[in-house]
Amino acid sequence: MKQRVSALLREKFGREVVLEKPRDRSFGHFATPIAFAMAKELKQSPMKIAEELASSFDEGDFFSSVDSVKGYLNFRLSENFLSEYAAWALENPSEFAKDEKNEKILLEFVSANPTGPLHIGHARGAVYGDTLYRLAKHLGYDITAEYYVNDAGNQIDLLGLSIQLYGRENILNESVEYPESYYRGDYLAPLAKKAVEKFGIEILSDESRQKELALWAKDGVMEIIKNDLADTNIFFDTFVYESSLYDDWDRVMAKMGDGIYEKEGKLFIASSQKGDDSDRVVVREDGRPTYLAGDIVYHNQKFERGYDHYINIWGADHHGYIARVKAAVEFLGYESTKLEVGLSQMVSLLKDGEPYKMSKRAGNVILMSDIVEEIGADALRFIFASKKSDTALEFDLSEFKKQDSSNPIFYIQYAHARIKTILSKSNFGEDEIMAASLKNLGENADALLFDALLLPEIIEDAFNSRQVQKLPEYLKSLAASLHKFYYDCRIIGTEDEAKLLKLLMVVGLSLRTGLSLMGITAKDYMTKEED
Repeated sequence: MKQRVSALLREKFGREVVLEKPRDRSFGHFATPIAFAMAKELKQSPMKIAEELASSFDEGDFFSSVDSVKGYLNFRLSENFLSEYAAWALENPSEFAKDEKNEKILLEFVSANPTGPLHIGHARGAVYGDTLYRLAKHLGYDITAEYYVNDAGNQIDLLGLSIQLYGRENILNESVEYPESYYRGDYLAPLAKKAVEKFGIEILSDESRQKELALWAKDGVMEIIKNDLADTNIFFDTFVYESSLYDDWDRVMAKMGDGIYEKEGKLFIASSQKGDDSDRVVVREDGRPTYLAGDIVYHNQKFERGYDHYINIWGADHHGYIARVKAAVEFLGYESTKLEVGLSQMVSLLKDGEPYKMSKRAGNVILMSDIVEEIGADALRFIFASKKSDTALEFDLSEFKKQDSSNPIFYIQYAHARIKTILSKSNFGEDEIMAASLKNLGENADALLFDALLLPEIIEDAFNSRQVQKLPEYLKSLAASLHKFYYDCRIIGTEDEAKLLKLLMVVGLSLRTGLSLMGITAKDYMTKEED
């Protein structure tokens, strides 16, 4: 709706027009401050300009009224327009709220080390990234979801040691001394067992084979990670392994030119020249590359693939890392403005008001799979998408296990199920309902229809602002409007039954589409009603 109004006004006025939604719905559906922008060039007051502009509109199929209010132009969409748009949406549900954006985007998210299952910190970035991906897909962007696998360096070697220690303690029944840094958790049990089956029992004691063991085990851990993601309806288009990038090391370092220099036996990136606090080590004295080394080669590979825009979703602890990666991008000869980095803050869990206790099988973290098992993937996705990703998130698991209106995902799902239930009670067939007019419904019904048809602009705003929480906020508001309408308005058996059922079908379409973009399947029937 907003796009069509913008296009019409742009054509009429010959310029871009800012559209806003009035806080008071009685003022209309949309408003523009264009008169204020024109006041200086016309040397007239905004109120006079707005009055003249308002009088230039004829009431027709698009607007039922155009009014001047304190210098603003306020527009009320006509019943004809709303009715026709709603009918089109119901006849073309797979196209509703879609667009055709001409931009290629590479979106990298999660990218957790393949050393253990995903924890809830990873889960938040995973849900945020996947929701952003779904929004972009729906808007018509050519977007690729990518997982960068950090499968090189000390953390991988430590995986081999951890499996050996677990196997020696639990298979060989030895007394072992654990170093300060190692991986824990029951996921090591099948890895240790399979390692013995593949390599023989001696693999658990031979320290010289830790790296060999780790390189084999990382693939098993990646399967655990992929399964955890799949259980939450998250999938990737491509996986890029850090270990595969170093064959290109010499070429990329040469490409960096003066951006790389040697000092005291180390290689540095001159990132301070590009706004970083200091220059950063890329290769240590002993020849081992740092994380940054792999990221330089990886980002060169990214940009060589020729996308229009690159989005990375990182954990909040990577904030200081942004400047050095952007510096590398510039030294490589690319525009660092094409690289966008979003940060995902950590999560605090409660259960019945108390800090959530970690499971013994998880080691020293709270596993994503544990939370999915406890409250379900839908609730987890909804929670992690419902607040700005760069702000801290605390939630109580018990709240999202309730089957009543205090649980927002239940509240939204029940709104969709309620619509399906009402439709099933009617004697009208779908063709009769679709043929009904949505005119002369009354003020409350018109408001509900307008709210349901706002989904396209909510989707675009949520993606453009990178604030995916705007989608669940909208769905909660729409569900609340639906529930209120249900209690205030009798539907079955009334003269306007077919019209009202068509209205509910539009609301159901928006709820269903919005939930789908959050990776959640709308429920048609729910057995318990407590709202």
